Amino acid sequence: MSTSFNPPDLAKLRRNSLIVGLVALVIFLIGMIVDHKGFHQAYIFAFTFWLGISVGSLALLMLQHLTSGGWGFVIRRVLEASTRVLPLMAVLFLPILVGAHYIYPWTDHEEAVKLGDKTKYLNLTFFAFRAIVCFGSWLALTFLLNRWSLSQDRTGDQYYTKRMRMLSGPGMVLLIFTVTFAAVDWYMSLEPEWFSTIYGFIFVAAWAVSALAFVIAAMAVLSKREPLDRIVAPLHFHDHGKLLLALVMLWSYFAFSQFLIIWSGNLPEEIGWYTKRMHGVWGTLIVVVVILHFALPFLLLLSRSLKRDPRKLVIVAAMILVMRVVDLLWMIEPAFSGEKFHVSWLHPVGLIAIGGLWLAMFTRELSRRALIPINDPQYESVLEQAHAGH
Repeated sequence: MSTSFNPPDLAKLRRNSLIVGLVALVIFLIGMIVDHKGFHQAYIFAFTFWLGISVGSLALLMLQHLTSGGWGFVIRRVLEASTRVLPLMAVLFLPILVGAHYIYPWTDHEEAVKLGDKTKYLNLTFFAFRAIVCFGSWLALTFLLNRWSLSQDRTGDQYYTKRMRMLSGPGMVLLIFTVTFAAVDWYMSLEPEWFSTIYGFIFVAAWAVSALAFVIAAMAVLSKREPLDRIVAPLHFHDHGKLLLALVMLWSYFAFSQFLIIWSGNLPEEIGWYTKRMHGVWGTLIVVVVILHFALPFLLLLSRSLKRDPRKLVIVAAMILVMRVVDLLWMIEPAFSGEKFHVSWLHPVGLIAIGGLWLAMFTRELSRRALIPINDPQYESVLEQAHAGH
């Protein structure tokens, strides 16, 4: 492996991320002592945002193996490093299991009685088992894809390329199913009387959007330094911008379809989810999300020149990441506070605490491998494209 493809020194960023994360975590834990319920409600919000980037990266990684192309080749190592944070996220899921009675109403016996037969599905034992299946599936896919990618780097054997492609087809189906179950279990069951058949697909699209927006931001930084400054060309950012546009539209399609179906059905057991989220500050926030998460990115990403300029594209990606935080807050918090707008100081602290730990592990994993899979069959063609694109 050529040392010329080693990543830049990320030790300072890793150290700073870890320090900020640990300090915020201490403050966050103090908040748990002060307000147990508020802590766990903020925790699931913060945990979900960072989990989404790792799981979404796994989806994009498998998409890259299925489709090939220079767009995925140049970001593969960033995607792989992001997926290797999943073991940390699996550990960080434990507080949700331990504090489930502070989060999920169906853990209360009196509330469970009202749910009737739903308790056959909504009980802590079965809930924990399904969580193990979800994380087990994601970790198994992560382990195999990362292991084979490293073996390909070391040997140059195209056998590993075929294995990664063959796994990614059924792996993508498995990921969609497990993310759907996770969304239903961890978020829809916050309001167990309500249901939506599209809800899980919204999270599939949202997590993919989060991951790609993060990757674009990371690549905008890394492409300015060795070795990616001579590999990544404007045409790669152009492809990333096109994929981001497609994923934003996919997320918007699922979110609007759910709203349209429930609005047209106008059933009392369904419309309550939206009525508490469409008034007051919550109503204002969703208008902001519609504008800054769909309308404005849609218009901006139609521009070819913007997509080819990493400085401009990263601004759109950052805006989408911020809107993912706002949208997630809009989806989760009203389950606890109803129509009354409530965001405590624990929400941003939790986001920073888990984010600091996530970034520290991400930068550590990114530093462990060459930034380019140099023995991949696409290597030569991508280099030619890069020279032509520059």
